[in-house]
Amino acid sequence: MDDVLVTGLGALSPLGAGTDAFWRGMHAADTAPLRVPDPLAHMDHPLMYLVPEADVPDGPEEQDGLPLGRGSRFALAAAREAVLDAGLAGPPAPDTGRDRGRGAAQDAGQDAGRDRRRDTGQDAGQDAGRDGVRDAGRDAGPDAPRAGLDPRAGLDPRVGLDPRRVAVALSSGMGDTDLHEGWWTGQAPASGRWAPTFPVASVVGGWFGAQGVNTCVSNACAASGYALSVAADLIRSGEADVVIAGGAEAYSRVALGCFNRLGAIDPERCRPFSAERRGTVFGEGAAVLVLESAAHARARGARTVYGRLAGAGWSCDAYHATAPEPSGAQIERAMREALREAGAGGGSGPGGLGFVMPHGTGTELNDVVESRVLGALAPRTPLYSVKALIGHTGGAAGAFAALAAALVLHHKTLPPNVPIGEPDPECAVPLPSGSAPMTGGYGLVNAYAFGGNNISLVFGEAAA
Repeated sequence: MDDVLVTGLGALSPLGAGTDAFWRGMHAADTAPLRVPDPLAHMDHPLMYLVPEADVPDGPEEQDGLPLGRGSRFALAAAREAVLDAGLAGPPAPDTGRDRGRGAAQDAGQDAGRDRRRDTGQDAGQDAGRDGVRDAGRDAGPDAPRAGLDPRAGLDPRVGLDPRRVAVALSSGMGDTDLHEGWWTGQAPASGRWAPTFPVASVVGGWFGAQGVNTCVSNACAASGYALSVAADLIRSGEADVVIAGGAEAYSRVALGCFNRLGAIDPERCRPFSAERRGTVFGEGAAVLVLESAAHARARGARTVYGRLAGAGWSCDAYHATAPEPSGAQIERAMREALREAGAGGGSGPGGLGFVMPHGTGTELNDVVESRVLGALAPRTPLYSVKALIGHTGGAAGAFAALAAALVLHHKTLPPNVPIGEPDPECAVPLPSGSAPMTGGYGLVNAYAFGGNNISLVFGEAAA
């Protein structure tokens, strides 16, 4: 069976724009949620890990007449970087003064609005925090920063891509709900066009002219893990050569309000496996990976291979709408299936498991159940908690964990975890506080969701 390779990465996160900022932030290990700038967020804990205002894409506000929300714009930004990073971005389209549906007047209004926000000092804290993260992790960054991406660039016909064999598999838990929330409350001008809530895959597919499968997966917090697995299946079945895959999530008042009503929001920060944890804290952003068949990557001379998506395992608890099944039998089943498919062993060395990107959300039972299974399955394997760094990004959480895994495999270094305080004795998992060289050739990524949806993915080092 042909390997499924990771040949491009893109990210927009609370750490800033780009995967370079993400990797630096992983090494800095110093983040905190902010109060959401929403006057209608009447809830006990209106906290979230937000994309810095200066990095929020200005547009496009619409595509082919379809209004786009924050989630779709996040997805496009990350997808553009990933496609460029993979060497698949073509030359810029002619500059007609419009950015795919965004006119000069719209640009001017957005720039003026952004300037007004900056004048009020709203961005000062975020900018200072972002600069601190970038400065603190500068020496630990990856290769030289990537060239800037022209927003009008699509797929490059010169690399021999057949657009019918380029697919998109993206996920979101709430999609472009922010558009609808603005219309419902009168905060945003009503649109003359109806807008679907989950257009993220079709928006990215339309932008790049991807004529293969375009699908949006939305089974809650496991969604982007499932999207990556679907992408790998499309390649292995011969349906696609290249798949733009991942997830995007943006602030939603409805989602944050619901989790506040559930009593599931930590009043301080996201601190999985901590004895003091009191729930989760959401984050926003987008993570996109370009997956490609090894044969196609070789034929076009792909310049970078971050790793392989070597195995996947799905399962369902079939137990409760929101609570995990206490024994962890089904999450263990998914992990074992993914490890078996990848051929990954339990020891150190090239064939062993070097790290785990856990689902661990900071909720009480979820962390305990996952810890027990990992303690039995991989007792000494170190964990890296992405959610302690950027919060729980919902439908994008699996993609962010996968992106982090690809970076760890590429740089062969596991960054330090964000300090969580006193660890819970019931969560006896290793969370290293310092950087360490990778000791195995594989990384395990877990993503779980309401409804008992579970997925585990195993990423392996690129073949020499």
